[in-house]
Order: sequence, then structure tokens, then C-alpha cells
Amino acid sequence: MAITAGDIRNGVTFEYEGNVMQVIEFQHVKPGKGAAFVRTKMKNVITGAVTETSFNPTAKFEEAVIERRTMEYLYNDGDLYYFMDPETYDQIPIAPSDLGDNFKFVKENMECMIHSYKGKVFKVEPPTFVVLRVTDTDPGFAGNTATNATKPATLETGAEIKVPLFIEVDELVRVDTRDGSYLERAK
Repeated sequence: MAITAGDIRNGVTFEYEGNVMQVIEFQHVKPGKGAAFVRTKMKNVITGAVTETSFNPTAKFEEAVIERRTMEYLYNDGDLYYFMDPETYDQIPIAPSDLGDNFKFVKENMECMIHSYKGKVFKVEPPTFVVLRVTDTDPGFAGNTATNATKPATLETGAEIKVPLFIEVDELVRVDTRDGSYLERAK
């Protein structure tokens, strides 16, 4: 379906110069002299690059439909990571280059949001918050009450984060996958 620059709103995705772009900000400008135009700030949904461009309001673009599906992470065979659709039980392999840095917080059987365009996966979004077991960290120190003091800890997925000094091995911790920060002890 074609859209015009005049239809552009925040969140709209469209094809532009062979790329899939998503509008972050837009402004319809009507100067006193000259033709009106649409100033946009847009992000390439595949590479993440942000650009600013102005369009004539009558410029036409092909709307890009991004498919988002919740799928369960099954396993990794060394080269590929396999995900399953919980409704159809279809399995799809995904290359490590399409996973993103925050995939290090995902363990088997966790559900992730798979983003694809025309059948090609370009992003795997893990849950925003995950609960993981600490597998390695230095022992805590009794009586150490320094505020905001942290130590490194390795989680069951192999990811490393900073945790408060009182966290011990085998404890469950809640982690924000967007920035890898420790949130709290988990039950």
C-alpha cells in the first residue's frame, strides 16, 4: 500500500531508497513563501541508523509492514539459534548476527519478540525483564554497607553484570535486558 509524505506520523514504517525506515519525529512545515514540506527524523529499522530528511508532501512511498511474532527460544547448535512459534510449532533458525547484544540474557524456553520484514528476521527482542541465577561472583562482606557498591557477577547464560555486594552464588536476580542492569533479588 502506498502512503504519501503527508500521511507520515510517528511510528509509520515505509520503504525509502531500498531501506525500511520508521518515523521517530515529524513536522509539517508551511513556510510563508514556497511550498510546504514534511521534515522527518527516521530510523533505519534494520541497522538502527537515524537520519533527518525533508519530503514534498505529495512524495509517495511503499508502506513497509514489519511482522512481530512471539516465539520461544529452543536451542543453539553452534552456528544457528532456533526459535519455535508456540501456535504452529514451526521452527526457524536465526543467525547470531541478527540477535543483538541483549540476547546474552536469554536462556532456553524464554519467549522473545521476533521482528521480520518480507520474511527476513532483522531483530530479536528478549523480554524486558528476566530472572536469572548467579553462577559466579566474589563472596559478600559482612558489615560492608557502602552505598551503591557493586561487584561483577556471571549469570547462568554467561552474561556478566554488576550486582550489589550482598548477592551470593545461586541467588536469583531480576535484570533489565535493555541496559543489563541489576534490578532486585528475585524469589
